[in-house]
Amino acid sequence: MYQTITSIAEYEAAITQNAAALFYFSHNECNVCKVLKPKIEELFTEEFPKTGLFYVNTKESPELSAQQRVFAVPSLLIFVDGREYVRKSRNIGLNELEELMERPYEMLFS
Repeated sequence: MYQTITSIAEYEAAITQNAAALFYFSHNECNVCKVLKPKIEELFTEEFPKTGLFYVNTKESPELSAQQRVFAVPSLLIFVDGREYVRKSRNIGLNELEELMERPYEMLFS
C-alpha cells in the first residue's frame, strides 16, 4: 500500500529509510494515473515486496514535485540504495518496469 508523502522532509526520509523506494507522482484529475497506480502497486507487492511505495499528489504538494523536476503525470521515480535509478513519465510500461527492477532488487535483497 502506498504511503502518502506531503513534504520534502518526508520524501528525503523515505529515501534514506528504504533500500528501494518507489515514488508515484500524480493527482486526482488524471484518469491514466488512476488506472496505472493499482497496477504498479500489484506488481511491486508481488515481485518486489521490500520496496517502499510512496504517493505524491502533485496538486497538494507542488513544491515537492517541482523540486524533483516532476512536471507531468503520472511520473515514477525509483531510488535504489539512496540513488535515483529510474525516472519515467507519462508512458510507463509494466513489463519494462519489472525488467528494470529485477537485477538491482536481487542484488539488494538476496
